Amino acid sequence: MKRKTTAKALVSLAVVSAFVLTGCAPSGGSGGGSTTAPVSQADIDKAMDTDTTLTFWTWVPDIQQEVDLFEAKYPKIKVDVVNVGTGTAQYPKLRTALKAGKGAPDVAQIEYQYIPSFRQTGSLVDLTPYGGADLESKYVPWVWNQVADDTGVWSVPQDSGPLGNLYRSDIYAQAGLTEAPETWADFASDAQTIKDKTGSYISNLPGNDPGQVVGLFWQAGAKPFSYDGDKTVGIDLDSTETQKVVTFWQDLIDKDLVSTDADFNDAWYQGFSSGKYASWQTAAWGPVFLQGTAANTSGKWTAAKIPQWKAGDDVSGNWGGSSDAVITGTQNPIAAAEFSKFLNSDPESTLAFANEQFLFPTTTDTLSSSDFTDTASDFYGGQKVNELFAGVSDTVSTDFQWLPFMDYVYSSFNDTLGKAIADHSDLSAALTAWQDDVTTYAKQQGFTVK
Repeated sequence: MKRKTTAKALVSLAVVSAFVLTGCAPSGGSGGGSTTAPVSQADIDKAMDTDTTLTFWTWVPDIQQEVDLFEAKYPKIKVDVVNVGTGTAQYPKLRTALKAGKGAPDVAQIEYQYIPSFRQTGSLVDLTPYGGADLESKYVPWVWNQVADDTGVWSVPQDSGPLGNLYRSDIYAQAGLTEAPETWADFASDAQTIKDKTGSYISNLPGNDPGQVVGLFWQAGAKPFSYDGDKTVGIDLDSTETQKVVTFWQDLIDKDLVSTDADFNDAWYQGFSSGKYASWQTAAWGPVFLQGTAANTSGKWTAAKIPQWKAGDDVSGNWGGSSDAVITGTQNPIAAAEFSKFLNSDPESTLAFANEQFLFPTTTDTLSSSDFTDTASDFYGGQKVNELFAGVSDTVSTDFQWLPFMDYVYSSFNDTLGKAIADHSDLSAALTAWQDDVTTYAKQQGFTVK
């Protein structure tokens, strides 16, 4: 998630520092390492009744209330919650601790797109022996595929960001439009009408936010990345689907129908407050973020589904989301696994995440709970926005992977496609340049590129 305070801290989508793959060795330790053999219920009961302190790295604000639920159930287990910064700050510190063989936490929050990079260095405990695979039925299928594959279960989902469309119903009405665009063709037509009638841009496409652009690729059916968990990667950033997306936005940029402001800064916030942007194609964490960012526009917004490439389709992508992984070298793998599982699957805990910290749910129970879906928002004219996005979550493609060096991929975006967006230059050529640069980097790091 991403908001000025809570949500922005929850999902770090800014440029991450460049990451050079290192051989981070597991830090082991006598009597406490992880296992590949199934753990018995007797072993679990013993571990959870043994005085233990776990260290948990997370940037979720006020997460102690969910941790308290776990500690109440398991009074012998104490959890030391440590906020070392959002992902951009946490990941380098975690990699440093893993390489040094000391100082790493037992459990760490990791965004979906960075799970492969920690897998590649052997830094995540496979939760399968600890009953991790038993959780699958609790989660939306595409979310589960972000943390598990046919080789193991590498983390437990915490939140997600299926894409929708938030629009200023008052600006649309001023332009003579009565509903949100159902297709991207409608979106382009509405963009011209809104600009002509109101002077507003229909939306903003930032050149500094690869997460949003990749989410739009996802929604268009692109599969730009694949990884076999070892040394083979697939890189297809320059595909028919991605070129379709950038060509579409190129036309709007060239016609001055969308702006290309950098996002998550004061000028961008003011754009929402002033009516510069008539809509925002954003994730499920966006509605709450917007309430804090543009409070003066309360009652003027409506939530809708993302426009479709083909009339009649119902397909979304995802932008954001994170999980909690057990870190290699923990001396308390059973307790750490039980903590990660409880925190993100216990109904009371997941509902608190949804309603108190506004993390968009990943469990089917919370997504269907009336305590979550029935909440009406004054900011959105009394609309049940949670209910709408809960329905969107099931429409995200289940087949979307990441590379084990997404730090570099996102950094490269800013020098290629992101720069072209900001400069209003050739997006198609920049997309090809992004593909070529990432491919070159992968080969330099010793990966086989298919």
